[in-house]
Amino acid sequence: MDTTTLAAFLAVDLLLVFTPGADWAYAISAGLRDRSVVPAVAGLVAGYAGYTLLAAAGLVVIVASSPAVLTALTVAGAGYLVWLGWGVLRQPAVPGAAAEALGSSRLRIMARGAGTSGLNPKALLLYFSLFPQFVDTAAGWPVAAQTGLLGTLHMTVCALVYLLVGVLARTVLKARPSAARAVTRVSGAMMIAIGGLLLVERLAVV
Repeated sequence: MDTTTLAAFLAVDLLLVFTPGADWAYAISAGLRDRSVVPAVAGLVAGYAGYTLLAAAGLVVIVASSPAVLTALTVAGAGYLVWLGWGVLRQPAVPGAAAEALGSSRLRIMARGAGTSGLNPKALLLYFSLFPQFVDTAAGWPVAAQTGLLGTLHMTVCALVYLLVGVLARTVLKARPSAARAVTRVSGAMMIAIGGLLLVERLAVV
Protein backbone atom coordinates (compact mmCIF):
# COMPACT_ATOMS: atom_id res chain seq x y z
CA MET A 1 0.00 0.00 0.00
CA ASP A 2 1.30 3.46 -0.84
CA THR A 3 1.77 6.23 1.70
CA THR A 4 -0.91 8.40 0.11
CA THR A 5 -3.56 5.76 0.70
CA LEU A 6 -2.41 5.24 4.28
CA ALA A 7 -2.40 8.98 4.95
CA ALA A 8 -5.94 9.31 3.58
CA PHE A 9 -7.12 6.41 5.73
CA LEU A 10 -5.51 7.90 8.84
CA ALA A 11 -7.18 11.26 8.18
CA VAL A 12 -10.63 9.68 7.95
CA ASP A 13 -9.97 7.32 10.85
CA LEU A 14 -8.83 10.15 13.12
CA LEU A 15 -12.05 12.04 12.44
CA LEU A 16 -14.09 8.98 13.38
CA VAL A 17 -12.09 8.14 16.51
CA PHE A 18 -12.17 11.75 17.72
CA THR A 19 -15.97 11.69 17.53
CA PRO A 20 -17.26 11.05 21.08
CA GLY A 21 -19.23 7.87 21.56
CA ALA A 22 -19.45 4.79 23.74
CA ASP A 23 -15.66 4.25 23.67
CA TRP A 24 -15.07 7.82 24.86
CA ALA A 25 -17.64 7.39 27.61
CA TYR A 26 -15.96 4.22 28.84
CA ALA A 27 -12.47 5.77 28.69
CA ILE A 28 -13.65 8.81 30.66
CA SER A 29 -15.36 6.64 33.24
CA ALA A 30 -12.23 4.49 33.60
CA GLY A 31 -10.02 7.56 33.87
CA LEU A 32 -12.08 8.81 36.80
CA ARG A 33 -12.82 5.51 38.50
CA ASP A 34 -9.70 3.36 38.09
CA ARG A 35 -6.11 3.82 39.20
CA SER A 36 -4.96 3.33 35.62
CA VAL A 37 -6.80 3.80 32.35
CA VAL A 38 -4.56 1.29 30.59
CA PRO A 39 -6.65 -1.85 31.27
CA ALA A 40 -9.80 -0.15 29.99
CA VAL A 41 -8.08 1.09 26.83
CA ALA A 42 -6.48 -2.32 26.31
CA GLY A 43 -9.95 -3.84 26.44
CA LEU A 44 -11.32 -1.36 23.92
CA VAL A 45 -8.44 -2.10 21.56
CA ALA A 46 -8.93 -5.84 22.08
CA GLY A 47 -12.49 -5.50 20.79
CA TYR A 48 -11.19 -3.92 17.60
CA ALA A 49 -8.50 -6.58 17.36
CA GLY A 50 -11.31 -9.11 17.06
CA TYR A 51 -12.85 -7.15 14.22
CA THR A 52 -9.46 -6.85 12.54
CA LEU A 53 -9.05 -10.63 12.61
CA LEU A 54 -12.57 -11.09 11.23
CA ALA A 55 -11.93 -8.55 8.48
CA ALA A 56 -8.59 -10.08 7.52
CA ALA A 57 -10.25 -13.50 7.33
CA GLY A 58 -13.02 -12.10 5.14
CA LEU A 59 -15.71 -12.95 7.68
CA VAL A 60 -16.87 -9.35 8.16
CA VAL A 61 -18.52 -9.39 4.74
CA ILE A 62 -20.43 -12.55 5.62
CA VAL A 63 -21.52 -11.22 9.02
CA ALA A 64 -22.48 -7.77 7.73
CA SER A 65 -24.58 -9.28 4.93
CA SER A 66 -26.69 -11.25 7.40
CA PRO A 67 -29.58 -9.19 8.83
CA ALA A 68 -30.20 -11.76 11.55
CA VAL A 69 -26.62 -11.64 12.79
CA LEU A 70 -26.52 -7.84 12.67
CA THR A 71 -29.78 -7.67 14.60
CA ALA A 72 -28.45 -10.06 17.25
CA LEU A 73 -25.22 -8.06 17.57
CA THR A 74 -27.14 -4.81 17.83
CA VAL A 75 -29.48 -6.09 20.53
CA ALA A 76 -26.60 -7.58 22.50
CA GLY A 77 -24.46 -4.48 22.11
CA ALA A 78 -27.31 -2.10 22.97
CA GLY A 79 -28.21 -4.09 26.05
CA TYR A 80 -24.59 -4.21 27.17
CA LEU A 81 -24.13 -0.44 26.76
CA VAL A 82 -27.34 0.26 28.69
CA TRP A 83 -26.20 -2.07 31.47
CA LEU A 84 -22.78 -0.40 31.66
CA GLY A 85 -24.32 3.07 31.59
CA TRP A 86 -26.76 2.23 34.36
CA GLY A 87 -23.89 0.95 36.50
CA VAL A 88 -21.99 4.20 35.96
CA LEU A 89 -25.05 6.28 36.88
CA ARG A 90 -25.61 4.26 40.06
CA GLN A 91 -22.01 4.71 41.20
CA PRO A 92 -20.52 7.90 39.73
CA ALA A 93 -16.73 7.83 39.87
CA VAL A 94 -14.61 10.39 41.68
CA PRO A 95 -10.79 10.45 41.35
CA GLY A 96 -9.17 8.84 44.34
CA ALA A 97 -12.47 7.56 45.76
CA ALA A 98 -11.76 3.93 44.97
CA ALA A 99 -9.23 2.62 47.42
CA GLU A 100 -9.56 -1.05 46.65
CA ALA A 101 -6.73 -2.92 44.96
CA LEU A 102 -7.56 -3.24 41.29
CA GLY A 103 -5.09 -5.97 40.41
CA SER A 104 -7.73 -8.68 40.61
CA SER A 105 -10.27 -6.65 38.62
CA ARG A 106 -8.08 -5.61 35.69
CA LEU A 107 -9.32 -8.52 33.62
CA ARG A 108 -12.89 -7.49 34.36
CA ILE A 109 -12.12 -3.91 33.30
CA MET A 110 -10.52 -5.19 30.09
CA ALA A 111 -13.47 -7.48 29.43
CA ARG A 112 -15.90 -4.59 29.80
CA GLY A 113 -13.80 -2.52 27.41
CA ALA A 114 -13.71 -5.33 24.88
CA GLY A 115 -17.47 -5.70 25.21
CA THR A 116 -17.99 -1.96 24.73
CA SER A 117 -16.12 -1.88 21.42
CA GLY A 118 -16.60 -5.49 20.36
CA LEU A 119 -20.38 -5.53 20.78
CA ASN A 120 -20.85 -2.22 19.03
CA PRO A 121 -22.30 -2.99 15.57
CA LYS A 122 -21.13 0.44 14.41
CA ALA A 123 -17.60 -0.92 14.58
CA LEU A 124 -18.60 -3.79 12.30
CA LEU A 125 -20.05 -1.33 9.81
CA LEU A 126 -16.92 0.80 10.05
CA TYR A 127 -14.73 -2.16 9.14
CA PHE A 128 -17.17 -3.26 6.45
CA SER A 129 -17.80 0.11 4.77
CA LEU A 130 -14.59 2.06 5.37
CA PHE A 131 -11.84 -0.50 4.95
CA PRO A 132 -12.78 -1.71 1.43
CA GLN A 133 -12.42 1.84 0.14
CA PHE A 134 -8.71 1.77 0.96
CA VAL A 135 -7.93 -1.79 -0.10
CA ASP A 136 -6.43 -2.20 -3.56
CA THR A 137 -7.17 -5.65 -4.93
CA ALA A 138 -4.71 -5.08 -7.77
CA ALA A 139 -1.81 -4.28 -5.47
CA GLY A 140 1.02 -6.68 -4.77
CA TRP A 141 -0.09 -7.04 -1.15
CA PRO A 142 -2.71 -9.69 -0.34
CA VAL A 143 -6.07 -8.21 0.65
CA ALA A 144 -5.80 -9.85 4.07
CA ALA A 145 -2.43 -8.18 4.69
CA GLN A 146 -3.79 -4.77 3.65
CA THR A 147 -6.82 -5.22 5.87
CA GLY A 148 -4.61 -6.27 8.76
CA LEU A 149 -2.46 -3.17 8.32
CA LEU A 150 -5.49 -0.87 8.28
CA GLY A 151 -6.86 -2.59 11.36
CA THR A 152 -3.52 -2.20 13.15
CA LEU A 153 -3.44 1.51 12.32
CA HIS A 154 -7.00 1.91 13.58
CA MET A 155 -6.17 0.13 16.84
CA THR A 156 -3.07 2.32 17.30
CA VAL A 157 -5.11 5.49 16.79
CA CYS A 158 -7.77 4.23 19.22
CA ALA A 159 -5.17 3.39 21.86
CA LEU A 160 -3.52 6.82 21.67
CA VAL A 161 -6.76 8.81 21.60
CA TYR A 162 -8.50 6.86 24.37
CA LEU A 163 -5.42 6.97 26.60
CA LEU A 164 -5.36 10.73 26.10
CA VAL A 165 -9.07 11.02 26.85
CA GLY A 166 -8.80 8.94 30.02
CA VAL A 167 -5.70 10.71 31.31
CA LEU A 168 -7.13 14.16 30.59
CA ALA A 169 -10.37 13.24 32.34
CA ARG A 170 -8.40 12.25 35.45
CA THR A 171 -5.97 15.18 35.32
CA VAL A 172 -8.42 17.97 34.57
CA LEU A 173 -11.10 16.77 36.99
CA LYS A 174 -8.83 15.48 39.76
CA ALA A 175 -9.34 18.52 41.98
CA ARG A 176 -13.00 18.90 41.04
CA PRO A 177 -14.94 15.97 42.57
CA SER A 178 -18.34 17.46 41.79
CA ALA A 179 -17.39 18.10 38.17
CA ALA A 180 -15.91 14.60 37.92
CA ARG A 181 -19.14 13.12 39.24
CA ALA A 182 -21.15 15.14 36.72
CA VAL A 183 -18.93 14.10 33.80
CA THR A 184 -19.20 10.47 34.87
CA ARG A 185 -22.99 10.71 34.96
CA VAL A 186 -22.95 12.24 31.48
CA SER A 187 -20.74 9.36 30.30
CA GLY A 188 -23.19 6.84 31.75
CA ALA A 189 -26.12 8.66 30.14
CA MET A 190 -24.25 8.62 26.81
CA MET A 191 -23.85 4.84 27.03
CA ILE A 192 -27.56 4.40 27.72
CA ALA A 193 -28.55 6.81 24.94
CA ILE A 194 -26.25 5.18 22.38
CA GLY A 195 -27.49 1.74 23.36
CA GLY A 196 -31.11 2.89 23.05
CA LEU A 197 -30.52 4.51 19.67
CA LEU A 198 -28.80 1.40 18.33
CA LEU A 199 -31.70 -0.74 19.49
CA VAL A 200 -34.35 1.57 18.02
CA GLU A 201 -32.41 1.84 14.74
CA ARG A 202 -32.12 -1.92 14.32
CA LEU A 203 -35.71 -2.64 15.33
CA ALA A 204 -36.88 -0.01 12.83
CA VAL A 205 -34.99 -1.83 10.09
CA VAL A 206 -36.47 -5.16 11.12
